[in-house]
Amino acid sequence: TDEGSSIEDADFNWDEFLEETGASAAPHTSFKHVRASLQSSFQPGMKLEVANKSNPDTYWVATIITTCGQLLLLRYCGYGDDRRADFWCDVMTADLHPVGWCTQNNKVLMPPDAIKEKYMDWTEFLIHDLTGARTAPANLLEGPLRGKNPVDLITVDSLIELQDSQNPFQYWIVSVVENVGGRLRLRYVGLEETESYDQWLFYLDCRLRPVGWCQENKYRMDPPADIYSLKTISEWKCALEKSLNDAANFPLPMEVFKDHADLRNHFFTVGMKLEAVNMREPFHICPASVTKVFNNHYLQVTIDDLRPEPSKISMLCHADSLGILPVQWCLKNGVNLTPPKGYSGQDFDWADYQKQCGAEAAPHLCFRNTSFSRGFTKNMKLEAVNPRNPAEICVASITSVKGRLMWLHLEGLQVPSPEYIVDVESMDIFPVGWCEANAYNLTPPHKAVLRRKRRIAVVQPEKQLPSTVPVEKIPHDLCPVPQPDTTGTINGRYCCPQLYINHRCFSGPYLNKGRIAELPQSVGPGKCVLVLKEVLSMVINAAYKPGSVLRELQLVEDPQWNFQEETLKAKYRGKTYRATVKIVRTSDQVADFCRRVCAKLECCPNLFSPVLVAEVCPENCSIHTKTKYTYYYGKRKKIIKPPIGENNNMKSGHVKPARRRKRRKSIFVQRKRRSSAVDLNAVGSAE
Repeated sequence: TDEGSSIEDADFNWDEFLEETGASAAPHTSFKHVRASLQSSFQPGMKLEVANKSNPDTYWVATIITTCGQLLLLRYCGYGDDRRADFWCDVMTADLHPVGWCTQNNKVLMPPDAIKEKYMDWTEFLIHDLTGARTAPANLLEGPLRGKNPVDLITVDSLIELQDSQNPFQYWIVSVVENVGGRLRLRYVGLEETESYDQWLFYLDCRLRPVGWCQENKYRMDPPADIYSLKTISEWKCALEKSLNDAANFPLPMEVFKDHADLRNHFFTVGMKLEAVNMREPFHICPASVTKVFNNHYLQVTIDDLRPEPSKISMLCHADSLGILPVQWCLKNGVNLTPPKGYSGQDFDWADYQKQCGAEAAPHLCFRNTSFSRGFTKNMKLEAVNPRNPAEICVASITSVKGRLMWLHLEGLQVPSPEYIVDVESMDIFPVGWCEANAYNLTPPHKAVLRRKRRIAVVQPEKQLPSTVPVEKIPHDLCPVPQPDTTGTINGRYCCPQLYINHRCFSGPYLNKGRIAELPQSVGPGKCVLVLKEVLSMVINAAYKPGSVLRELQLVEDPQWNFQEETLKAKYRGKTYRATVKIVRTSDQVADFCRRVCAKLECCPNLFSPVLVAEVCPENCSIHTKTKYTYYYGKRKKIIKPPIGENNNMKSGHVKPARRRKRRKSIFVQRKRRSSAVDLNAVGSAE
């Protein structure tokens, strides 16, 4: 992309927007459904059989330590807690099999040579080690599902059964038109020529089921009432038969539905009163009634309307449905309760209303925890679906949080809209940057903060270390990372695993070890660009001279990378520097990217990586010392007045640096001693 183009300059930039508005982004961990969509199908602790590196004709059982997209970090069973022999492999190309494959195929199970003498009876060891363990499913290691995350398995034209919005026992088949990070645009089969009735649902929605589920449970397979008249009975029948045949030939893997939550039993009865968000106009909370109980899972809730000719607004609900609340919830939380239409009193009072209706309030045990806010607070920013146009996602601000409910103000709407109410576990809200990570259009504010023209950080050249000071470097090629084949992935390909900040590792000449120790232990999982950008920003802020690190990061690149250019900032001595840095977009390149950055910053390659380092780093980086660097990078320059009679010596180019180095080193030693003795006080004083 041409950096000078007007289109580039006009792009909305979240970083600039947050900086200029003084707001903060809602934490990524608050979005439960997004986190679930980024999880690998493989989980740490799973067992599998893998070819021996020293003898490819034999196999041995290994444990998954961590995952990074299509990469698995494995450890042969028998090594215990010893990380030295851990190795990465690509699930798409490596010789991996489920436990039991060797027995079924007459292959030899043999421990690696390095630990062959560790146990006398390896059969007994395996029986003990595999008891109670989870084996990696065979369909994740071979066939069409190999290496894919659940979200990746949902492709355009995939077929799913969709539950009717009013009748829990009625379904119709829908086709996937788009898959945006797990958010699916669905079209009813038989209506392929029109998009007017398309629906957007996240793939974890309990209304979605695999094709065949309806028939297995003896439910009705009929098109919804609002579209039934658009086709003849024979046309609907033909569309259904064709879709059933297509689904049988190309079934959607059941792995897609593995994270769907089971519905719990409800305790509602017909006539019970409650408060509910009006889903047709989600700007109001209104009195409502249970008007039908279908079974122990489903019920119908209807917004109360006292007019002679009421408009019936009903919702199909279950025990954990969002937006249903106990009586008096609004009063207890200081929220306005909109009286029923046709209500004659001036001020709505629940006690009088219940007497008037002769109804009881639904007990609190019927409702899920109504005070759980998931870390959302007022003024946080996020991305949210426009309830009046589900295809549109807007920049949103949280104006209020009450228990489980948030009030959102959507920016950039063509027609101004009141603040709308959403549950904290709604699957129509997303973290900052989600649209960009999934290449989906985000509606920006009307007065958008425009992306400033990218510019290279202006950092004054620093003095080089004197040649008398030896610089210790760590080898970075001890564990080469394989280059996996990323064919066949869609969204999981861009999913970054959890990255660990291993603060015990050697931090090198650029980074302040004390500041590194104050960073969170991990970042992610999330979209690669977002997670890596967050890690790099933290690394920059942990530097002695952030501008120096920013300049080094500009040099980290590889022509083979699938990268995205991002603008990073560094603040130092009251000045802000910006630079464009290349960040990888795909999970298979994350581990290599992290090691390249660490190599450029001359720190341990595990300082931040997908691998959690416990006590001892496998790189043995504890043998390296920072003493040689710290006096140079650790303190700001100070104007030191020389003693009387030494002016001439201080002007000498040979004597002046030596005296300054000596003074600065003594300051560092004193500070170091204090911080190691009383660490908390030292941190506090630095503030």
